[in-house]
Amino acid sequence: MANVTENLGHDFGIARAFNNLRANIAAAAARRAIYNQTVRELSALSGRELADLGISRSEIRFLAKQAAEQH
Repeated sequence: MANVTENLGHDFGIARAFNNLRANIAAAAARRAIYNQTVRELSALSGRELADLGISRSEIRFLAKQAAEQH
């Protein structure tokens, strides 16, 4: 019976690791979606609109990365 208990404990560890992996993948996908959306929206703005916001076109990827990390 002790052997069965050990195996169950080990299986729960694998299940927990799998759930953590799944959660990490989902979080990464959500961050990537935010990054892509931010790049898409800022890239659609004209140079004048970006200047009004105080953003240069070269900053778009950096700002998108920050937005994704904050979420």
